[in-house]
Amino acid sequence: MKFSDRLRELWHRSTKVSALTGAGVSRESGVPTFRDKDGLWQKFKPEELANMDAFLRNPDLVWGWYEHRRQVLRDIEPNPGHYALAEMEKLFPSFTLITQNVDGLHQRAGSNRVVEIHGNIMRSFCVSCGKFASFEHLESVVEAHQAICDACGGRLRPDVVWFGEMLPVEAYEKAQAAARDCDLFFTIGTSGVVYPAAGLPLLARESGAYVVEINPERTEISPFVDEVLSGTSAQILPALLKELGTP
Repeated sequence: MKFSDRLRELWHRSTKVSALTGAGVSRESGVPTFRDKDGLWQKFKPEELANMDAFLRNPDLVWGWYEHRRQVLRDIEPNPGHYALAEMEKLFPSFTLITQNVDGLHQRAGSNRVVEIHGNIMRSFCVSCGKFASFEHLESVVEAHQAICDACGGRLRPDVVWFGEMLPVEAYEKAQAAARDCDLFFTIGTSGVVYPAAGLPLLARESGAYVVEINPERTEISPFVDEVLSGTSAQILPALLKELGTP
């Protein structure tokens, strides 16, 4: 793998590094994409399940879909790309990992500084009082087909961003701050078409960062970044760590 002299230089002198990851990183672990057809659920479109109207009409149906997805994730492990990002966190004085993925694989690989701008499928909260449910409580109520808050009796919903909803304000503000205030920005495994997340690499570049895209194919933002590394995160990130070493 050939890395530019500029990337090598910045790798060794940058103190603030940020990365944005998308579905491509999870796909390398075998995580089905949002629109994959899967048995019982193939007759539904994601838009028919991942929205508040659907939840209010038939919460058991929506919870069934999300519980199916959670069960699939239990058998999936982080891949070398996830572990490489966790290692990068240890190398730089300031490192922020922004992810569009909701599967929690970054944390399972050891990343601690993760900003989840689309939420996490393993969490839930009450639509009435806002209280987050513990993982143990969620497991028990979903099995009983009664996703009810233990504090107020309101309905629990998955802590993910649905169609028509805004990104969580605090998480997105952290993501924007990390993009504005970094020397080196990686955009990894993301198509660059889902906004507002797709605007983060451009924000980083406008703010003076050197932006590197890692993806098997060119994307909508490829013409606007400083360097494109063609390949998967599981291929390129471990090679980057091995060749460039400790900053």
